[in-house]
Amino acid sequence: MALNRILPLLALIYRWCRIPLWFGFGLWLGFSLPYFWYLDKLVHAGFDTLSYELPSRVYARPLRLARNLPMTAEALRIELAAARYRESDNVFEAGTYVVDGSNFQIHTRAFVDGEGAHAEERLLVGLGSGRVRRLEDLGTGKPIELSRIDPARIATLYGKSRQERRLVRLDEVPPLLVKSLLAVEDKHFYDHYGIDPWGIARALWVNVRAGDTVQGGSTLTQQLVRNLFLDRRVRYTRKFNEMAIALLIEWRYSKERILEAYLNEVYLGQQGGQAVHGVAAASEFYFGRELNALAPNEMAMLVGLIQGPSLFDPRRAPALAVKRRNLVLREMGEAGLISAIEVAAEQRQKLAVGKVGALAQNRYPAFLDLVKVQLSRDYVESALRSEGLSIFTSLAPSTQHFAERSISEKIKTLAKDTSGLQAAMVVTHARSGAIEAIVGDRDPARPGFNRAVRSARPIGSLVKPFVYLVALAQPERYSLMTPLDDTAITVRQRGGKPWQPRNSDNQEHGIVSLVDALSRSYNIASVRLGLDVQVQKVERVLETLIPGADISPHPSLLLGATELSPLQMAQAYEYLAADGHMVPLSAVTAVLDRHGKSLSRYAPADTAGELVEAARLVGYAMQETVRSGTAAELNGLGLSGLRAAGKTGTSDDKRDSWFAGYTGSHLAVVWLGRDDNTRTTFYGATGAMRLWAGLFQKLPTEPLSIDFSRNPTMQWVDPVSLSLTDQECEGARSLPFIRGHEPVAYQGCGFSSFDSWFNSRSAREDDEDVY
Repeated sequence: MALNRILPLLALIYRWCRIPLWFGFGLWLGFSLPYFWYLDKLVHAGFDTLSYELPSRVYARPLRLARNLPMTAEALRIELAAARYRESDNVFEAGTYVVDGSNFQIHTRAFVDGEGAHAEERLLVGLGSGRVRRLEDLGTGKPIELSRIDPARIATLYGKSRQERRLVRLDEVPPLLVKSLLAVEDKHFYDHYGIDPWGIARALWVNVRAGDTVQGGSTLTQQLVRNLFLDRRVRYTRKFNEMAIALLIEWRYSKERILEAYLNEVYLGQQGGQAVHGVAAASEFYFGRELNALAPNEMAMLVGLIQGPSLFDPRRAPALAVKRRNLVLREMGEAGLISAIEVAAEQRQKLAVGKVGALAQNRYPAFLDLVKVQLSRDYVESALRSEGLSIFTSLAPSTQHFAERSISEKIKTLAKDTSGLQAAMVVTHARSGAIEAIVGDRDPARPGFNRAVRSARPIGSLVKPFVYLVALAQPERYSLMTPLDDTAITVRQRGGKPWQPRNSDNQEHGIVSLVDALSRSYNIASVRLGLDVQVQKVERVLETLIPGADISPHPSLLLGATELSPLQMAQAYEYLAADGHMVPLSAVTAVLDRHGKSLSRYAPADTAGELVEAARLVGYAMQETVRSGTAAELNGLGLSGLRAAGKTGTSDDKRDSWFAGYTGSHLAVVWLGRDDNTRTTFYGATGAMRLWAGLFQKLPTEPLSIDFSRNPTMQWVDPVSLSLTDQECEGARSLPFIRGHEPVAYQGCGFSSFDSWFNSRSAREDDEDVY
């Protein structure tokens, strides 16, 4: 009976509503088809061609360790800290070290650079007397010839997005991390189609039971949609779009593809203007390690960060971060991923997070400036900032540290008021030309004007070794014993204007040996020598040694009246430090693509030595400069053992103070002055040389040993008669000579002594006759 009443009613409703219903369905279909077609096109375009702007990472050089190499505990600690090694009680984990007196136990990380792949090692490094005395395998005790510690990351070249990201494949992510992520964020990931109603209900129940937000209701696919396609505004339409796109992604792509994209996209932190995306970048950012080196508690921390990277930031809120991590560990245990004993053990672990993030903040602006210049020859700017390149450089963190500290600290000790004073320094490996450090400002971390590279200043007496190089390259005319005239001279310059060079002490020294004229930096003798060998030849030598330099061959060039930068002077002095070999300075050693494939290598070219013998003679004279000449004060600063070769330089009115010096393994050029070109009151020896000394008082380096075993050879000579003589003779000097051009005459001291005795005896007898 009731049914008979209902059926007519339903029929009546249908007659009245069928047209609106069909009309509404048509409207919905008309909207839905274009809408889903548009979304599908959006997904297809965005996901199929999913690409990221990957920053390029700039690395220092790997630290080479070998027995007998110079090394101190302070320098080794600086190197390890720069590479984010952690001092620990044991070396079970890669990236840790233990210090036991003068011995270091180091567990190195595996890495790839321009020379190939390097496996991780457990090393025993014993230090003593400023050198590596032991290098052994920590497990077997067997000696190791050579080992390398992975390089420090020193800078990052970001694109417009300023996102820190390292792409990984799904099979490169530890399975425990993937399973933990799914257990916490999307337990039914492999069962749903992008939306999980039961997951929402489950998350609500887990969160209520835990008293905290342990799980989220959105699937991983929905979270990925939010990151890739939608903005952050909270609207009903946004949630609807999120669900629709999630369905389309699940329909089009495999679960593995979706999960891999999520692992590379998820936002996990921030450092300044750089956003950290992806688990691989987050692992490096927080722990300084690769994903496969993470402990379960560290994986749990990364998973826990997904719910709130700012809220659970382990550096700003360590207590909240530990609480969140421990909740994730409990979830991992309940999911059967780790045992209850492991859960308890991992929850007791402290947060092993560095005090600062691993995103290099371009700490070395002067050095990075040079890196960009070198890379610009082979790479466009957009590629450097978007293709995820690994750029390996020659920077040595310990050398850079000591150089910066010397300038920032020593400059304050030069005078009571050092305001306005500026300084720059370039440090290279003496034989290879690899630039180990550059400082372009007395505040080394301050970006801006790079005085080491871009400031051209009068070089003063730093030019003199090259004047003498031209002369000594003519051994038939000149040797270190050749007498030079250091008496006043008037030189007519262009336009007929007379020029009368003077010595810095305003004295004339008469006839002096060539070696003494250089070591004591006598201006007049140097000008006379330069005019004799021709200024044009000095100009050509400098322009050959310094590509791109524009030097005018006027007589005042002989005293440094030309403007060059510290980097250019380092390039010139590199020729002398490299034993007469043309070695171009270089800051970049290799470039790898994001897959670790080598794109470019910048190995120093092997060049035949030119004027090697003359360069060695100049080096000897510069050693005399340090032993007894204008740089003799270095001996009082405890640096006599380095047997360094050096040259002071001062421009007119003391506007510029220079010092260039090299040991057996390092060359450093230092400039000190003012940007407004006013007087400084410093000579080269009282200003720049003090900063050079500050560096080498700390820097592990080889003493300089010039090879005089074959050519040139050492000979004992009499400086008066210019003849060969015996070592025991009064006034005899040991000097190197190019083979075949040694003095021919010989005069021993026996006859000379007898002659002196005979003359004095005769004089006394004459006196007696008078009386």
